[in-house]
Formats: sequence, structure tokens, C-alpha cells
Amino acid sequence: MRIIIDKNVMVPMRDGVEMATDVYRRDTDEPSPVLLQRLPYNKDMAGLSNFAMDVQRAVRSGYVVVIQDTRGRFQSGGEFNPFFDEAEDGVDAIEWAASQSWSTGKVGMIGGSYFGATQWLPATKSPDALKAIAPVVTAADYHEGWAYQGGAFELGFNLIWTLSTLALGEMNRRLGAGKASIDDLMALIASADACNDLYWRLPLTDMPVLDGIAPYYFDWLAHPDYDDYWRQIAPKEHYSEITVPALNVGGWYDLFIGGTLANYRDMRQQGGSEESRRFQRLIVGPWAHGVFGGNYADRQFGIRASSDGFDLTGAQLRWYDYWLKSEENGLPDDKPVQIFVMGSNTWRHEDDWPLPDTRYTPYYLRSRGKANTRFGDGTLSTDQPAEEPEDVYLYDPRDPVPTCGGATFLPGLQVGANAGPRDQRQVEERADILCYTSEPLVEPMEVIGHIELVLFASSSALDTDFTGKLVDVSPDGEATILTDGILRARYRESMSQPSHLEPGHVYELRLDLWATANLFKAGHRIRLEVSSSNFPRFDRNTNTGNTIAEDGPDDLVQAVNRVFHDRVRPSHLILPIIKR
Repeated sequence: MRIIIDKNVMVPMRDGVEMATDVYRRDTDEPSPVLLQRLPYNKDMAGLSNFAMDVQRAVRSGYVVVIQDTRGRFQSGGEFNPFFDEAEDGVDAIEWAASQSWSTGKVGMIGGSYFGATQWLPATKSPDALKAIAPVVTAADYHEGWAYQGGAFELGFNLIWTLSTLALGEMNRRLGAGKASIDDLMALIASADACNDLYWRLPLTDMPVLDGIAPYYFDWLAHPDYDDYWRQIAPKEHYSEITVPALNVGGWYDLFIGGTLANYRDMRQQGGSEESRRFQRLIVGPWAHGVFGGNYADRQFGIRASSDGFDLTGAQLRWYDYWLKSEENGLPDDKPVQIFVMGSNTWRHEDDWPLPDTRYTPYYLRSRGKANTRFGDGTLSTDQPAEEPEDVYLYDPRDPVPTCGGATFLPGLQVGANAGPRDQRQVEERADILCYTSEPLVEPMEVIGHIELVLFASSSALDTDFTGKLVDVSPDGEATILTDGILRARYRESMSQPSHLEPGHVYELRLDLWATANLFKAGHRIRLEVSSSNFPRFDRNTNTGNTIAEDGPDDLVQAVNRVFHDRVRPSHLILPIIKR
């Protein structure tokens, strides 16, 4: 088959700004349905090594694939401001693709991460030609679960993303236009290489390497609350206006898994058409962001766990064969959810998410007041506590708990260096981590669904963070992280209206630990870690109650934090247990 590639077709937007676009199509006069992808990472690379779709396979399967640099990126005109132009520009790109002679007028969209944002945002405008979308590893809004989580700034991801991808692309663009020098480029590359050191820099707003080249980074820091800045670009605020079906793809260790699950779940309830509500689909593998192989340094899930073993491209093509080609391929009869269960290392088809037969079971935190470290006396039990002393630890932002695996996106991610199911035993030796561990399980236990931690806690500070981490402990002691979360205490009541703590007062705090699907085997133990930092995945709470992004190194305050577990204040972990 001969494939024609039309490079750098300049597509005008409604304001006259032109977007550079590549078109991949068969050498035929027969019109084809279109798969459109819009990205800020250079369309020339996307055609060769796509994030979640084999482009050449799609073309061989009878599709025209259109890949476009977003506004202000690489060959496209205009200025880049993440998220804010993607709705209208996306609609214009969809309408252009639908009107071409090689198009049947039916358009679907593909891609993951930011390319997922460029799908959900135009979908909020319900363009006629858009028939379905397939967003992979992306969010439901760009405050919670992108820039922030539980009120804490996602420092690890946002700084390396901005430095090594967004700012570097802009610098190369300026260099080509004669508006920057090689020295400017090399200085930026050096900063990206030194990102691990920059994570420690305070205040967070003191990042001169991004001045003038990535102003949006400072906008994110200036809007820690969920306010109108974020609402106007949040897909979740517009579910009722989205009328297209969606194939949602996520990973248990992906930093956007919370948004992926929310998009599926809430569109099933709030979608703007019967079709969009009925035809939400969900696929979740044991993947981290950008790591789709299913194998990590500390744990391997097998070849079928990889996106290639699963055939993620094939799943998307089957999706679009139904929606864009009207093929009767049995898709409406499929169960809507397909998930990989870790531990048993199997793929499962399910009727919905959360699983309808979930039993939400509280596991209570217990101790004699010495739960510090994995060597302490903390236990996790279905028996409610009676009168027990609280556990106490000192959180010092000068010495935060280091990030060790989980849903991370940090330097070295490309080799899975600090993502996914890492062994937690080393960090569990810190005195500022409380460990609560169950007895060895007599029989296997499936935990599949959303995890919530209810803490009764106090602090000596006006504001502090609390973190929770669910861990699978094997008989040999290996402690594998499954999922975790954080809550900045000022946001305990509202992400839009923060309020200080009263030092010493005990509050009921609810931490969203997102979700997992794991078989705890017989002989394994369930462990919960509680602490107040996870750095550099999240920025450090300075404990001052001030605007954290503006606090400097001299403003850091220690906090004495207490976790209570007694008859009146029964801190507990809520596990979604499946028994069949």
C-alpha cells in the first residue's frame, strides 16, 4: 500500500492564525474517516512514534490520520497558553478535516496526556463532525489531578514537564526565528538536567529560567485554589454538553488515573446525550505515565500487561470501526470496563466502575502510640479501636519524605526509574512515617476500586499536609506501593475556600487515595503509611498558613502532627473488596 504524507498544510483557525498540519492517507480517491490528533510536542515526531496509536496501522486500516501542532508550538502560529485555546482550535481543526475531499466527514480523535485535553475540550462544544473520542491517560480538570492534587502542587511533574518539554520546545522555536541564541538553549537544557536540584528551590515562584518563556507556570502557582481560572477549562464542568462516546484509557500508576476514572464514571451519569452516557468505555492497565511496558524494576506483570500485548492500537481501531465506519463488530455488546488486576496479573471484563458488587470495608488504624516506622506497633484491623493513645510524628519540610514510586512523573521516568510499584521498605524506616499493617491474610483478597482514608488528626501548625499510601507486603517483607494520595489541610472543607487549622484541634480529614486493582495473595499483609510529605512529587507544605509558593527557605516551620484512633475518633482506611 502506498501512503501519501502531506507535510505542513497550514490550516486557518477562526481568528486567522494558521496551524501546521500533517496528513497521512492512502493513495486513493476514495474518502476515508479521519483520526485527528492535536499535540504540543512536535507533529513530526508523532508521525513516527505516537503516544498511544500506531499511525501507519491506522492508515492501512482505512483511516486518514491528521496530526496538528497546537497553537504556538513548533510550526504553528500564535502563542501557546496550555489548555485555554484547545476548545475552539480543536473545533476548527475538526471542521477543516471533515470538509476535505479525502474525508467522509466523520472525525474521531486520538492521543494521550495533553492530547487527551485536546479531545475533551473541543468535545465540550459538540461539533457535528466529531463522532467519538479516545482519550488516553488524561485528566478531568487541570487543577485537581494535573497542576494540584488534594490541594498540593504537583511539583515533580509540572516542573520537569514545563522545563524539558514546553519551555524547550519554545526555545527551539525562538532559536529558529532568530529570537534566541544557542547560549539560551544550552542554559535551558542545563536547567532541565538539574531539575532534581531545582525541586528544592524556594520560593517556588523564584524560577528565573522560566521567566518570559513559560509564563503559564507562574499562573498555575498563582491559582492554588479551584477558582474561575480553572473552572473555565475543566471538562468536568461541561459533561452535560458533551454528546460523543469516549473510550477512556488509564494506568493504575498513571498520574492522571483519578481524572480518567472520573471522566468515565461521571460521563455515564451526566453526559449530554443517551449515546454519550451509554457508550463510555474504560480500559485500565498496570501502566505509569509514558511507561506502557507493564514491567518495572521492582515488579513485572508479564507481556500481556504491556500496551502491545493488550493491543491498545487494535482496541482503538475497533472502537472507530464502529463509530466512523458503521461496522457491526459487536462493540455495543461489550462489557464497558476492562481492567488489569495486579497480583493475579489478569485482564478482566466488568459491568461498570466502580464494580457493582464492591463491599466497602473499613480497616481501622490501631497502635499503642508507637506506629512510627515499619518496625513500630501500628496495626490495621477490621476491629474497631477502644481507648488507645494517638500516634505522633514531627514533619520537617527541610527533610521531607522522598518520593518512591507510585503515580509519578519525574526525571528518569523514561526508564521507569521512579515510577510504579517500588519497594517502600527503605522510606518506611523514617520516624515521620506511621505504618499500620494487617495480620497475614488467611485467604486471597481482591481490592478493586476507589480508596479513601479517614483520619482524625491535629497539627501544631496553621496548615500542614497529610499523606496516605496503600502497600502490599509480601511474606519476604517486600512492600509494594499500590496507590497513594495527599490532602493539604487548609482544603479539608473546600478546594475553593481554604481555611487555617486551629493548632491542637482534632479534625476529621478525608484523603482520596485514588484507586487500584490488586489481589492480595494469601500470606500477604495490607499496609497503610501515613505521613505529611511526598517530595518532590508534591511541593512541601511550609506549615506557615501563608501562600506556599511565596514562602522562602527561612519561612519553613516544623509541625507536630498527631493521628488519633480510639472509640470516638476511629481513623480508618476504606477498602473496596470484591468477593465472588
